[in-house]
Amino acid sequence: MKKYLVFFLFLTGVAQAQQLAPLTVQKIMRDPKWMGVSPTNYRWSEDSKTVFFTWNPENKEKDQAYKVSVLSNKPEIAADNEATKAAGNNYMYNKDKSLALYEKGGDLYFYNFKSKKESRLTNTVDRENGAYFLYNNDVVFQRGDNLFQLNLKTNELKQLTNFVKGKRPAIPERATSSLQDAWLKTEQTELFDIIKKRNKTGGRAQGFAGRGRFGAADPNQKTIKPIYLEDKFLSGLVVSPDGNFVSYRLTTPVTTNHNTIVPNYVTSSGYTEDIAGRTKVGENLTVSENFLYDGEKDSVYTVKTAQITGIKDLPDYVKDYPKQLEERTQKNEDRKVNLGSPEWNENGTTAIITADSQDNKDLWILKLDAATGNVTVLDRQRDEAWIGGPGVGRGIEWIDNNRFYFQSEATGYSHLYVFNVATNEKKQITSGKWEVQRVQLSKDKTTFYITANKEHPGITHFYKVSVNGGELVQITSMKGGNEITLSPDEKWLAINYSYMDKPWELYIQANKPGAKAVQITKSTSTEFDSYKWRQPDLVSFKNRYGDDVYARVYPTANPHPNKPAVVFVHGAGYLQNVHYWWSQYFREFMFNNLLADNGYTVIDIDYTASSGYGRNHRTGIYRDMGGKDLTDQVDGVKMLVEKYGVNPKHVGLYGGSYGGFITLMGMFKEPDVFAAGGALRSVTDWAHYNHGYTANILNEPFNDPIAYKRSSPIYYADKLKGNLLMLHGMVDENVHFQDIVRLTQRFIELGKDNWELAVYPVEDHGFVEPSSWTDEYKRIFKLFETTLKK
Repeated sequence: MKKYLVFFLFLTGVAQAQQLAPLTVQKIMRDPKWMGVSPTNYRWSEDSKTVFFTWNPENKEKDQAYKVSVLSNKPEIAADNEATKAAGNNYMYNKDKSLALYEKGGDLYFYNFKSKKESRLTNTVDRENGAYFLYNNDVVFQRGDNLFQLNLKTNELKQLTNFVKGKRPAIPERATSSLQDAWLKTEQTELFDIIKKRNKTGGRAQGFAGRGRFGAADPNQKTIKPIYLEDKFLSGLVVSPDGNFVSYRLTTPVTTNHNTIVPNYVTSSGYTEDIAGRTKVGENLTVSENFLYDGEKDSVYTVKTAQITGIKDLPDYVKDYPKQLEERTQKNEDRKVNLGSPEWNENGTTAIITADSQDNKDLWILKLDAATGNVTVLDRQRDEAWIGGPGVGRGIEWIDNNRFYFQSEATGYSHLYVFNVATNEKKQITSGKWEVQRVQLSKDKTTFYITANKEHPGITHFYKVSVNGGELVQITSMKGGNEITLSPDEKWLAINYSYMDKPWELYIQANKPGAKAVQITKSTSTEFDSYKWRQPDLVSFKNRYGDDVYARVYPTANPHPNKPAVVFVHGAGYLQNVHYWWSQYFREFMFNNLLADNGYTVIDIDYTASSGYGRNHRTGIYRDMGGKDLTDQVDGVKMLVEKYGVNPKHVGLYGGSYGGFITLMGMFKEPDVFAAGGALRSVTDWAHYNHGYTANILNEPFNDPIAYKRSSPIYYADKLKGNLLMLHGMVDENVHFQDIVRLTQRFIELGKDNWELAVYPVEDHGFVEPSSWTDEYKRIFKLFETTLKK
């Protein structure tokens, strides 16, 4: 017995040793499959009885299709095409849902739910797409560049538009009529009765050319005025529910911009190959015009953006540039706007359209008069920084013929509003210091289903509220991240759920408050489960401006004698990483655990400009990137010193992309706070980044150079004191390798010698190869070990 007991204790010791085996960079930076593969791609069957998803619980080479019944809650492998069949066709319904349309193989099909009969509407080489029902149950669809209307009762097919590629044919110049020509014309009329007769009918003979298909004259024959596209792109074709109006957009391509090139050095050919890249911020933007075609009058109108209230308003930042302010004030030009496509109410009496200014300062919701192109402002959101926030400018939908809903940051947080076009009343449906992140209107259009962070900035739940307003009812109850896929009958929730130390899993719950969520999948591997991953302390602190800033702290149980600390800086700028669900930065989550195991206290901060905290937090870096977003890191370090006992002389930081940018700014602008930094794929000069992201925050380099010089690390390179490690992929198509090369040249010219650059020849912005991940984090770990522990 004693022998068996000794053997048992030996096995127990082996198991404990395996569980307590230290983390290494090589272990955590392997192919993520070692952790287990979470389920994804949730789809409900048409009958709402089965959830289909993609999963790989056995860690095979490829993920597989799985399904689970709401009756059994037991996942099983599904046939490859089973999900597609069970999901049914992607129907477009008529107003009472008695009829439906769907597209298959580029042709259109029709289904009658009363007779349960399916009919094929088209069988052509051309693709028919975008089909939907008009108010009278006629079908509208697009073929090529044109729209057609099909009467299901008579099978009459009517062409609604006549868009023609290319330029309008030149009209040949007519020779000037002479006295001789006039005399001959008069003589012909006097001599011949047939000339007199044809002059009365406009010169047309009532013969074959004016007859119908079988020779009889066709009094209903109609021609459609051709609309020549010239060199413009056609998009946004929408027909009004009564079929009378067609809205469309013509965009003039930009041919003068200078596109960038990313050289690729490691190629199969053995030659350096160029990858065509994006333009840089401040390049010319495409210009679009929106038009309305009146089919009854065969006439075209322009949507009159000049009527928009505030169309000439200048942004406040131009006050910093007196000459620019004077010039722009004198020009008094309308600002350029981008218009959406009209959203019509069901019976076609009213259309609304959104307009956003290209300088990112305004978003308008407009009422459109399709008969004239006139517009009336229903709602205006103005932001001297930039318009944004979850749901803002997107998801505008009609509830009934008088009311539509939208989201606005008018209160400082993105909330839900309903506008009544009959009364011009705007009603706020949700309120508070939290954000509505997603909205779904119920099928009967009586209820909003919303995802929001009402309980805590780092917790999401699923709620419902009446479209008329009232109590917000919470449906989910699990603390963490809840991502909902609602069943077609709206009776069930497929919940993608995770917690801080637990990756995403599938749960199913009845769509009722307080109902139990049943776990369906268990995906993590035995090896992953063998380590006790930390649940970081979720804390908040006041920054120097009095704002609440949230952070994750990974305390160390055995601090090194130097009591070092490391700050991890998340990327993307407008992103949230301080929350109760599994981080998208899972590699960094594991690396932070490794650091804590090795005596470091680690902090991860949702610095100013992170998402989830409202308008002021979102725009707090306007014209000053590397301002409040950087001082939040410094204030976080101060909190660590005061509450976690770290040594302020032994603090490092690291991060990628925007996190790499902040790392550079920390090393340059706060050299006495940060002794070492690892900057991955970092922006070094914002004038070289893209337009869509950068122009929101810093305007344009030629209009606002102060903002760019204030915000770009390359202008502060001379302030470097600590030890800097830079790491960058050479085929990065997002933050180009040129960025880090230019900064490297600055260091050389400045005579700096406390920096290093590691390059990754085959990596884009998001690294793919485990060997690259391993190499860069081995270098970062070595940097901290050799600088913060000395």
